[in-house]
Amino acid sequence: MRSLTVEEINVLKCNGCFAEDWADITVDEDFSPEYIHNVAFYGEVTLGLFEKAVTLEQGFSRHAGIYNATLRNTTVGDNCLIENVGNYINNYEISDECVISNVGVITADDETTFGQGNKVAVLNEAGDANVIIYDGLTSQMAALMMMAADNRPLWERLHTMVNDYVSNRKSSKGLIGYRAKITNTREINNTWIDDDCEINGASCISETTLKGMTEASVFIGHDVICKNSVVMAGASVLDGAKIDNCFVGEACHVGRGFSAESSIFFANSYMDNGEACAAFCGPFSVSHHKASLLIGVETSFYNAGSATNFSNHAYKMGPIHYGSLQRGSKTASGAHILMPAQIGAFSMCMGKIQSHPHSTDFPFSYVIADGATTWLVPGCNLATVGTYRDITKWPRRDKRPANGRSSVVNSKWLNPFVIQHVVEGKKSLTNAIDNTDGDEILLDGCTIKYSSAQRGIGYYDMAIRMFLGETMDETCFHLPSSTTGTGEWLDLSGLLAPKSEIEQLTDDILEGVTTDIKSVDQRLHHIHNNYSEYVWNYAYSLALTYYNMDNITEDDIASIVDNGNVAHETWIKRIAADAEKEFAMGDVAEQQLNDFLESLK
Repeated sequence: MRSLTVEEINVLKCNGCFAEDWADITVDEDFSPEYIHNVAFYGEVTLGLFEKAVTLEQGFSRHAGIYNATLRNTTVGDNCLIENVGNYINNYEISDECVISNVGVITADDETTFGQGNKVAVLNEAGDANVIIYDGLTSQMAALMMMAADNRPLWERLHTMVNDYVSNRKSSKGLIGYRAKITNTREINNTWIDDDCEINGASCISETTLKGMTEASVFIGHDVICKNSVVMAGASVLDGAKIDNCFVGEACHVGRGFSAESSIFFANSYMDNGEACAAFCGPFSVSHHKASLLIGVETSFYNAGSATNFSNHAYKMGPIHYGSLQRGSKTASGAHILMPAQIGAFSMCMGKIQSHPHSTDFPFSYVIADGATTWLVPGCNLATVGTYRDITKWPRRDKRPANGRSSVVNSKWLNPFVIQHVVEGKKSLTNAIDNTDGDEILLDGCTIKYSSAQRGIGYYDMAIRMFLGETMDETCFHLPSSTTGTGEWLDLSGLLAPKSEIEQLTDDILEGVTTDIKSVDQRLHHIHNNYSEYVWNYAYSLALTYYNMDNITEDDIASIVDNGNVAHETWIKRIAADAEKEFAMGDVAEQQLNDFLESLK
């Protein structure tokens, strides 16, 4: 770089430019002032080349240059187009080939972390901050932080790791990355904007990191207000959405006026129209409708019906209550759940549920409120068209680029985490039937009809047989090499893992064996990569108990697989019957029914 020549200064003056001190401006060796007009320079400014056209949209290009702007302590890369800056651009590094047009102000403080390191109180709205957001946060790391809320030493270790990571993100200048585009935007303050990101028509972006990448950029649309947040690769925030103290993860969408505060969204979550507060929305959490409020709740693979509402005021002690809907759950239109509540995987919730149910040992259930009574219909959601459509769509709908995915998303629906609850649910129903004389059974805040309990046992037996048959394929028969996976399993917001492995990880963090965020992420991915081995160990152990065996031979495996195939055929027939039932109601075209039945084959 070099200083301006006297001739270049004179040309700039003739072009209507002004400098507080021309000596503070440095330029590329081949710099030409031809395309700089009506620009005021303050502090130290560095300019690159302006030698080619910049594409604004398909079929429309304009020559690079700076027009009608004020720059202070700013570096401008090669072939940028900067025009019509109403106030100023201050303290920014602007990379090559950026477009900045019709903006109010873009400014950064001398030292900032751009929203990273911000602490968020998730689930318990009135509680202490329990998740720290940063541009490497995954749904698993967030889940670990939640687990550490009651383990102060572990929380402090994780906090230190994140602080070490964030300290390396601190910068004396803001960044606008390569080929970023910022147009028609009012205010950008202390915001890190990565390569290929686009901001069009936003109202205010403050204390925020937009972490894009070439394969998956970030898009911020018109009338958006985004503060104290991190938005990850492939995500979009648009159409008047307002987010504050939030993490918007990979390939997530927040739009159509959605309002979110102190909430975190991960991997392909989709939020429109409604609200979220203190919500932990794991992978594939979806809310489309107005009047839907996600508050004080943890979800994953979730679909919110219209006007869904979670209440975190149980009485008068404030918004301190919270709960979870395990993976695959849904809420019907108008559903209302009074927290605390724990809902089992793949369940459907309907009505105003006030009894604080704890139905985690009853996956695939209907949870239905009728006045003060909460009815549980165990297992019946296992063989419905809705569940079938859900479990087949998630793998196809992962919009994240194949390379560089951060959060682990294991979409296996029959897995040890779910099946362990199926096993417990079957035991509970069997015991309840054996010890109940009446027509109703009371369990964990729910009422179950005797006949529903009997059918539930059959559904759960079907699920166990399908799981064992699917997992214990005779082509991969081997004796387990360890007991890892034979105990309790956890679902860390998309990661299915033996509890023992997560406990070993947290022990290693506490003992200083695992010392940084990168190492924690590597361990979590290692656990995911070993899923097939762990699930085999679990299935082998479960088969011994379920089929009352001392050991398992290859012939036994063949029998288990056959039993699984029979159960699977029964499952498919019941799904087909469910589809035909809907057709009989007159709301489904015959061709649509036939196409669905064909897909079942």
